[in-house]
Amino acid sequence: MAAYRELYLGGELAGRVEEALARLSACRMCPRGCGVDRLRGETAKCRTGRWAFVSSFGPHFGEEAPLVGRGGSGTIFFSHCNLRCVFCQNHDISQRGGGREVGPEELGGMMLSLEERGCHNINLVSPSHVVPQFLEALLLAAERGLSVPIVYNTGGYDTLETLGLLDGVVDIYMPDMKFSDAGTALRFSGVEHYPQMNRAAVKEMHRQVGDLVVDGWGVARRGLLVRHLVLPFDLAGTEGVVEFLAREVTQGTYFNIMDQYRPCYRALEYGGLARPPLPHELARAHSLAREQGLVETSGLGSPVVARALSG
Repeated sequence: MAAYRELYLGGELAGRVEEALARLSACRMCPRGCGVDRLRGETAKCRTGRWAFVSSFGPHFGEEAPLVGRGGSGTIFFSHCNLRCVFCQNHDISQRGGGREVGPEELGGMMLSLEERGCHNINLVSPSHVVPQFLEALLLAAERGLSVPIVYNTGGYDTLETLGLLDGVVDIYMPDMKFSDAGTALRFSGVEHYPQMNRAAVKEMHRQVGDLVVDGWGVARRGLLVRHLVLPFDLAGTEGVVEFLAREVTQGTYFNIMDQYRPCYRALEYGGLARPPLPHELARAHSLAREQGLVETSGLGSPVVARALSG
């Protein structure tokens, strides 16, 4: 049973919704802490007011294998983002705001539709700025029987306070760990204190859900997966990321080294981002992960490398 079913049946999920929506009146949902009244439609860095914007939704077969299984991962792509990555490959959605506004009934209906189509989970893509809207929709979907796990697929710039609202709600956390250096994060993603906030968030995510657990079919049921996009010239700081995971989280972390970086969006305006990582740079990233003993795989849709537990 998905984690949120217990909260729903016990009545606590409704309380989480009330608390989350109240926080929108002076928004501090992410580390930017803009403080605007989103309940009244005010917007700031995430350009999202009272209602979530959705770009698209549907079964996705290009995610990590434990999420995809046979039925696909039921992705909901939220428009806008709390990051400003100059190399974003989904910049039409994250930066230019493609998509449309949806209310809780429609968003909850999307979740139910994905479950009905055989998806193994509901995969929330870039949800950090719309946690209250998601919880509001989840409550309605749970009332109508939604029961598949929730995947929180985030850029990793999340607050502990917001993650607290998701404790017992999210089954699978899938954060990015983009940078080890705060100055690099500020330059390329436009946010302060990214490594500090990111590492605290990842530790909290692991505290909530633990290491990845998959069922007898290799489909993820609960746990933490971490993504790390290798940048040219080691701008992402891979060594710092793998050392942190191995020493402060667990060597059981499922770690996906992503090799698909290509110059996109405004990348050519910034030194160091004008080319893909070279083979030796990718090889070094894998070597660093192996040296730290992480449970490592590379690329999307790769075979699962995790401890399979039945049930």
